[in-house]
Amino acid sequence: MTQAEIKLCSLLLQEHFGEIVEKIGTYLIRTGTQPLRMIVNDTGLLLDQVKKALCVLIQHNLVTYQLQKRGFVEYEAQCKRVLRILRYPRYIYTAKTLYNDTGELIVEELLLNGKMTMSAVVRKVADRLTETMEDGKTMDYADVSNTFVRLADTHFVQRCPLVPESPESPDVPPPPAPTLVINEKDMYVVPRLNLVGKGKRRRSCDEEENGEHKAKKQKRDGESSEPPPDDGIYWQVNIDRFHQHFRDQGIVSAVANRMDQTSSEIVRTMLRMSEVTTSSSAPYTQPLSSNEIFRSLPAGYNIVKQVLDQYLTLLADDPLEFVGKSGDSGGGMYTVSILCGFGSRCARIFRLLLRKKHLEQKQVEDFAMIPAKEAKDMLYKMLSENFVSLQEIPKTPDHAPSRTFYLYTVNVLSSARMLLHRCYKSVANLMERRQYETKENKRLLEKSQRVEAILASMQATGAEEAQLQEIEEMITAPERQQLENLKRNVNKIDASENQVDETIFVLESFIESTMKKP
Repeated sequence: MTQAEIKLCSLLLQEHFGEIVEKIGTYLIRTGTQPLRMIVNDTGLLLDQVKKALCVLIQHNLVTYQLQKRGFVEYEAQCKRVLRILRYPRYIYTAKTLYNDTGELIVEELLLNGKMTMSAVVRKVADRLTETMEDGKTMDYADVSNTFVRLADTHFVQRCPLVPESPESPDVPPPPAPTLVINEKDMYVVPRLNLVGKGKRRRSCDEEENGEHKAKKQKRDGESSEPPPDDGIYWQVNIDRFHQHFRDQGIVSAVANRMDQTSSEIVRTMLRMSEVTTSSSAPYTQPLSSNEIFRSLPAGYNIVKQVLDQYLTLLADDPLEFVGKSGDSGGGMYTVSILCGFGSRCARIFRLLLRKKHLEQKQVEDFAMIPAKEAKDMLYKMLSENFVSLQEIPKTPDHAPSRTFYLYTVNVLSSARMLLHRCYKSVANLMERRQYETKENKRLLEKSQRVEAILASMQATGAEEAQLQEIEEMITAPERQQLENLKRNVNKIDASENQVDETIFVLESFIESTMKKP
């Protein structure tokens, strides 16, 4: 665990959960697995604060626990899972792209709460969607339920492990911590719920004070005291499935850049056919026959079977091996390789060393067509930054420089790890910059929020335009300009965070796939 990763985890925890949770999480990341007693002693926090913080971290899958043989429970932070908080906006945007606003809010609610029952998610999302609709329109629970089922069918959400049912025995005390289990076959099975109803809008204060509304509220509260039909069945976002989708999109984009749009559409179809049947960590998709691929091509995509076979052959023969042939039945069996290269946009020398593996300085100058002095400076600079390494091959045992070959080469895995480390540092710096910008303009932001609240209140009571204009003028022109600059800067920082995270995902995927290769 590098210092850059620890710092980024600390910033993410503080921003999303507050100081106490951040202190507990960072402590566990730095020290590793610890029992409750040690956490309380070393952090100096109250026992109740530590317990609540651990509950929050466990609820969001950021900390796991394990019952030791000696009978006590130890807690361990999941640093990689904490870093995934950085990717939450991308998960939510992907859900919106695939399943519209309803899918977006389902994923957002699950990410905000960690784990929720399906009935609770459906009601909350229906209420939120109803709030955005015109007066008189509401969101039906059934529509939200249908989107939830689609997310489960495509494995973007999954069930959480449960405490197994076992007969209670008065003679045997319960264990200090429960052991959670889940049957893999049940992970995406949606319970049959008859959720009837529509989303509700928030009532105004006047309505709350009305006696009739009070009676209805009491009746509704009495009904809600009953456990929901899916009580105990909790759901969470399947982050690995989103990563699989990102990876598939990257492969499709790479095929389109290297070949053409038709080739990328064929690969997209193959990935879509095997997205649920193939594990997110598998090196290849499930084999698909040419006939199956042809039948599954998008409607209106007018290519004949013979042309499809030619494209598949072309993809299988490509040096990057996006597609591999695994058999001849069904017109030919094909798979998509997940471990293909992501390509490189590095400097000319770096690309040259990647291609040629080992080169002397003179060969680098000749192949790259770069002047000797410039090539030497660039090689030494890349060497000092650990992008390239130097290998000595002596002709004689005395290692005399005049009788030694000096070959430059690239350790791709090492370079990827170094770039990943720099990306973590970059995101941490961006987050600190955003916090600084917000802190420096705190007074102005609070003033702007007060003015907006007054305007909203006056608009609700039907104030005249002149009165509203007078309130708006409480913020001067220079202050308004300062707010615009702040908003623009924060938006740029947010966009930069997302762009760096895309690079992090590519580097992490490359490192993970490289480590899996035999």
